[in-house]
Amino acid sequence: MPSSKPLMTPSSGPLPTSVESALRTLETESGGINALAAALKGPLGTTFAAAVELIRQAKGRVVVTGLGKSGHMARKIAATLASTGTPAFFVHAAEAGHGDLGMITADDVIMALSWSGEQPDMKNIVNYSARFAIPMIAVTSNPASSLGQAADIVIELPKAREACPHNLAPTTSTMMQVAIGDALAIALLEGRGFTALEFAHFHPGGKLGAMLKFVRDYMRTGAEIPVKPVGTMMSDAVVEMSAKGLGCVCIVGDTGEIAGIITDGDLRRHMRPDLLTASVDDIMTKQPKTVPPSMLATEMLEVLNARKITTLIVAEANKVVGIVHLHDLLRAGVA
Repeated sequence: MPSSKPLMTPSSGPLPTSVESALRTLETESGGINALAAALKGPLGTTFAAAVELIRQAKGRVVVTGLGKSGHMARKIAATLASTGTPAFFVHAAEAGHGDLGMITADDVIMALSWSGEQPDMKNIVNYSARFAIPMIAVTSNPASSLGQAADIVIELPKAREACPHNLAPTTSTMMQVAIGDALAIALLEGRGFTALEFAHFHPGGKLGAMLKFVRDYMRTGAEIPVKPVGTMMSDAVVEMSAKGLGCVCIVGDTGEIAGIITDGDLRRHMRPDLLTASVDDIMTKQPKTVPPSMLATEMLEVLNARKITTLIVAEANKVVGIVHLHDLLRAGVA
C-alpha cells in the first residue's frame, strides 16, 4: 500500500496532499519503467529484437490494435511509428469484427496490446491473423493468455503495481505499454538511419514543421538585406541599419564578396566622437559567421544560441543571399 507518511520539504514543511499523491503516482510508474528496462537486459531483449526485425522485414504496415486504455495506447503507438518512418495505423479490436478486418493485408504485421491477454473482443483479430498467416506481436503481461499463445512473438511486460491505490485503474501498465511502443519506434528509426529531413516530410505543420524547414524559408532577401560596400562612412551605414531594422549591416567588397558585418554591439564597442565619420572598414567584424540557405532552421537556431547573437548572414560562394533575425524564427514558431 502507498505510504501515508507526509512528504516534507526543507523550507515549507509538509507538501499538499495532492502533491504527495502526484509524487506517489510518479514513483510507482517510474518503478514500472525501471522494471521494463531491467527486463530488456534479460530474455525480453531477445523477443524485443525479434519484434523489431519482424517489423523491419514486413512489406506492409504495422496494424496496432487494442481495447479500452490499451486501445488508447495502441493508437498513440501507431501514430509514433508512422511519424518516425514505419508505416502504421490503428484498428479498434471491437470494430475489426464489423468490417475493419478488411483493412489488414497479408503483408502487414499486427501488434496487439492487452495487459491480461484475455479480452474476448480480440478474438476476431487473432483468428484473422491465424487464417491468413499474418504475423502477430502480442504486448501483454501474461504470455500464457490466449493472446500470448496465439502470437508469433510475445513482448512480456513485467507485472507492476498500478499507481491507483486500489491497484485497479490502468496507470503504470499503460505507461509501460506506451514506453515499449516508443522503444520499438526509435529502434526502427535508428536501424534505418531515419534522418531529420525525412522526419520533416511527415511533420510539415506546427512547431516541428517550423523547425524542420530550411534557412531559405525564413531569410530576408533582396532590398530587405541591409548592405553597404567597403569604404562607406559609418554615418551611411547607421542609416542603412536603422532603415532595415535588423540591428546590423553587411559589408561587401567590390565584387560582392562578404567583407564583414557591423552590429549594434559593434557600435557600442566603438563608441567615440568621430564614429560617424569613420570608415566601416575600421568598425566591422571581419569574417562573420554565415550559414547556407540549405541549413535546417533548428540548426540555425543552435548557431544563434551558441554564439549569443540575433542575426546571421545567409551566404553562397561567400556572397550574401539573405539574412535571418531571431525575431523571424520567433514569429514562425521555431524558437
